[in-house]
Amino acid sequence: MSINDKVSATPEARELLAEIIADHGPVLFHQSGGCCDGSSPMCYPRGDFIVGDQDVLLGHIGETPVFISASQFEAWKHTDLIIDVVPGRGGMFSLDNGREKRFLTRSRVCAAPVRE
Repeated sequence: MSINDKVSATPEARELLAEIIADHGPVLFHQSGGCCDGSSPMCYPRGDFIVGDQDVLLGHIGETPVFISASQFEAWKHTDLIIDVVPGRGGMFSLDNGREKRFLTRSRVCAAPVRE
């Protein structure tokens, strides 16, 4: 499934993403649904992560696709996700790990569609 324009990124997140792409080549994000990484968007080399049939493509940050599981999308479908950066260590398998800053997902409730 594909949804457009449900994700954006802060300038700081775009800068960290550019550093990671320079080191690792094309990447993708998958919004973590696990208990340990909570609201962390996990960043993987594009060829190393298998996107499942039930994953939803939220959109792109530049050329980088951002996915979320269908079940988690159901819980967050009324929000727009904003990828940001905060101090700390990234998820164990995420490419932001070890950089002393990590990606974090923030959300904004979507405005209700205007009805005519």
